[in-house]
Amino acid sequence: MKSLLDRLVSVMNNFGTVVRFTVMNKLKAKPFIISTIVFLLIISVVVNLPYIIMQFQGGGSDKVQTIGYIQDGAAPGSTTAQQLQQYFEAVEGSRLQLKSFPSSGDAAADEKTLRDALNNGELYSYLQFGEMTDSGFPEVIVKSEKLLDDSISNQIEAALHIIRQSNVLAQSGLSEQQLNELQAPIVVEAVQIKGSMSGEDGDSAISAAEQGVNMGIIYFLIIFLFMAVMISGQMIASEVTAEKSSRVMEVLITSVSPLTSMFGKITGMFLIVLIQLASYIAVALLNISLPHNAEMLQGLSIDLSVVDPMLIIFAILYFLFGFFLFATLYAALGSIVSRTEDLGSAVMPMTFISLAGFYIAIFSIATPDSMLVKICSHIPLFSPFVMILRAGLTNIPTWEVFVSLGILVVTIYLAVVFSAKIYRTGVLMYGKRPSFKELRKAMKAYKI
Repeated sequence: MKSLLDRLVSVMNNFGTVVRFTVMNKLKAKPFIISTIVFLLIISVVVNLPYIIMQFQGGGSDKVQTIGYIQDGAAPGSTTAQQLQQYFEAVEGSRLQLKSFPSSGDAAADEKTLRDALNNGELYSYLQFGEMTDSGFPEVIVKSEKLLDDSISNQIEAALHIIRQSNVLAQSGLSEQQLNELQAPIVVEAVQIKGSMSGEDGDSAISAAEQGVNMGIIYFLIIFLFMAVMISGQMIASEVTAEKSSRVMEVLITSVSPLTSMFGKITGMFLIVLIQLASYIAVALLNISLPHNAEMLQGLSIDLSVVDPMLIIFAILYFLFGFFLFATLYAALGSIVSRTEDLGSAVMPMTFISLAGFYIAIFSIATPDSMLVKICSHIPLFSPFVMILRAGLTNIPTWEVFVSLGILVVTIYLAVVFSAKIYRTGVLMYGKRPSFKELRKAMKAYKI
């Protein structure tokens, strides 16, 4: 009993040594530090990009845009412009403001007046009016120096539709109450009936806002897992290959068992990835909390309390299992090559598989109950991405999630046995890449 305990303590000490060596070796590496800082700067720029663009455009989203027009007595164009001016003044929060200029009696001189005001920054754009149309309004032309800026024309077109409707209704002899009833908005709300994953009785109705929150959480989880798999997988494989090419592995393998070495590297890289991704998330949240970004988020009315707690629990389980499965396979592939130049071709199959799972999940968000999603949610290499999609956006029975988790756990066990044999065999084979026959013979001789 005592010898067994001593052996267990020795294994844990060796495991801790490998983990500490892997973590510290990576944290001290200049390429890792530089790449992390560069990504943090990119995240800061991306999060603040809308605000930066607004500043270069000369103002924020609440800046009033002044539109000029020529006031020419009772001309149809002037009447229409006055109606538009009254409409936008009555609309609360409107960013459009119309400004009239007196007519000189000469069309060319009038346009020169408007163009001078535009060049001086007094106007954002100006209106010109053509012949009368069947709509009851003259042809409206919006002139601006902005390239393909159709936001003004769209708002004016919508305003003219409302003005025409109001004019027609006012001439129909309807009472004020009837006019209010005709113009009152009709509210139709769509909700999703979804059973609780927590096992509670009854169904719950999920509103469109709650569906949006769930979809945002799903996007984040899928991208987070994909980044963790891609970053850690490449780092684990390259670390194993680098140690093997420098012959450090020969010394390491004599003092630490292959299984302990492999799991120590996987755990160390897991901690590195968590540190790296946590720093990315922290910087993103810090930038989002800045005043100009916080105001925008408040308008979105995001309520994280509507997220089902079981979804978060399943997401954590699939993240851990998915990471461990891909990491063990990447470590095995990294151990069979002796040069870093050959690493890309060795890990390419795992890269394509992780990309396939990621794309299936991302492009199926609009159709989370399709047959492709249902099948892939039980395929171990795809389920970490796809089952989270189903669990968050569809009314999936809880037993299906547990079946998928069971298949994933069994696959992880088989992958650990298979990867440990390849790792033990591959790390001691130098020169050319070992053939399948050589690997098979060496794996049969090695017992875990």
